[in-house]
Amino acid sequence: MPSFQKRVIYLRGPDQVQTLLALIPNLPLDAERPLQITIEEYRPARKQDQNDLMWAGPLKDISAQAYVDGKRFTAEAWHEMFKEEFLPDEFDSEQCRDGYIKYTIDPKGNRRLIGSTTQLTVRGFSRYLEQVMAFAANLGVEFHEKDQS
Repeated sequence: MPSFQKRVIYLRGPDQVQTLLALIPNLPLDAERPLQITIEEYRPARKQDQNDLMWAGPLKDISAQAYVDGKRFTAEAWHEMFKEEFLPDEFDSEQCRDGYIKYTIDPKGNRRLIGSTTQLTVRGFSRYLEQVMAFAANLGVEFHEKDQS
């Protein structure tokens, strides 16, 4: 039997309920390779405006104001450090989207950071940004409102 292709249905109204009800009696049954059915609340990915806010706000302010051992660093360098520091170490359905992995092992056996803020939920990204801002505030960074022009 060919593998069953993953199917996601967002129950927003009666049309989606009908689609789900029509699918159920036609699902393949296999005692050795049973299907797993999970119903859970949708947790949206972090929003693009959250990402834009991070780059135009905190990361811009941090790269302009923060010094470590007398040196300043780019927004990109801070972003990489913050991902290492503040991305969740393990999958958490409140903070992460399905498939989230923070680290992988490369062919040489080295641990590599592959986690991304794009894999966070709205709630997870808000928590991440709070941690970034708290860290930076301890370095004396003052945050400014995003320029709306």
